[in-house]
Amino acid sequence: MGVFGLAASVGHYFRIRYLADKADIDNAIFKLHYRFTTAAFFLSCVLVSAYDLIGPPIDCISDDFPRPVALNTYCWISSTFTLPYQTNKLAGVDNAHPGVGPVNPDNDDLVRHAYYQWVPFMLFFQGILFYMPHYFWKSREQDKMSIITDGMRSNDLDCQTEAKEKKKILLKYLEDTRGMHLGYAWSYVICEILNFVNVVGNIFFIDKFLGGAFLKFGARVIQFTEWEDENRTDPLIEIFPRVTKCTFHSYGSSGTIQKHDAMCILALNVLNEKLYVFLWFWLVILSVLSGLALAYRLALLVSSRIRGYIFQYNGKVTSPAVLDRLVHRTSFGDFFFIHMLSKNLEGLVLKEVMDDLANELTMEKLAGRRTPPSPKTDGIPMLPRYSKPVQLL
Repeated sequence: MGVFGLAASVGHYFRIRYLADKADIDNAIFKLHYRFTTAAFFLSCVLVSAYDLIGPPIDCISDDFPRPVALNTYCWISSTFTLPYQTNKLAGVDNAHPGVGPVNPDNDDLVRHAYYQWVPFMLFFQGILFYMPHYFWKSREQDKMSIITDGMRSNDLDCQTEAKEKKKILLKYLEDTRGMHLGYAWSYVICEILNFVNVVGNIFFIDKFLGGAFLKFGARVIQFTEWEDENRTDPLIEIFPRVTKCTFHSYGSSGTIQKHDAMCILALNVLNEKLYVFLWFWLVILSVLSGLALAYRLALLVSSRIRGYIFQYNGKVTSPAVLDRLVHRTSFGDFFFIHMLSKNLEGLVLKEVMDDLANELTMEKLAGRRTPPSPKTDGIPMLPRYSKPVQLL
């Protein structure tokens, strides 16, 4: 199958759908993990598996061994090697290729390259890792936001009677479940922590996979572009050599062991080096963004003033009195739940709901009532499309 056919087959299962009426249950940085990064890893897996794009992954030559297919197979499965002392020499003058030259029997300093056999599997596995926090969050969220905001996520409330009824139901739900959304909020926070741990862990994971050469990989590539031509050694060649060596032993006609020295062309490394340069820069950027997202979430957790700013901006709350009531009469879990509502409700509907909720909180305070006990959600008509009740986390 051609590379475009493979990409199309993978894309069929990982299509990104932008539906105007689809509930939004996360933020842009979260989406970068399970949409863009997962897709990037899966696409990279497809590319390095498409041999018709760059030819055979390995092609070895040896003057004294007449069976190239057997030699290629052996060198592919047993790994190849380069000589570090030959890396910095001038190709075509001091050696045939960087890292390739006569093997010194007294010098065992060989760098073996076996990672290329596992690159497709590693890329696929890492793509799954970046999808797992989203999968966990969806399993905990259970379409709750989609069910609650059904029919109110866009300007489709043409009937005034229907609009008032839906807003009344939503307001009652917010009143009856106030103080019960902490588990919902912490599930999301845990997934954000998993995103950060995952992206940082994958950087070290790739570094271990490439023999400790990945952490400073991008910085070395940047430095390489600034060096003078006669003084620079391409770090890509050191980590992803295009030409390596392989030693194959066989029996001769007299039964003696014969040693065959071969040079192997790793055409696949031309693609590998570019993929890992991209992954280095992208994972570093994503780790910084994920760290900032966690810092932002921590600030919301500890600061009611910042939550007030978010209420004012996302919740369309303009009245200082309404803002004060919402900030001081709701918990972090309630704030997070309302924040998610703000991402899914039409602006005017959201403002009216916030105003009505603030009024109810004021009446409750004047009446001296406390937060109501956990309600039975079977009696709350929040299910316009489904027969099962909303499961509170």
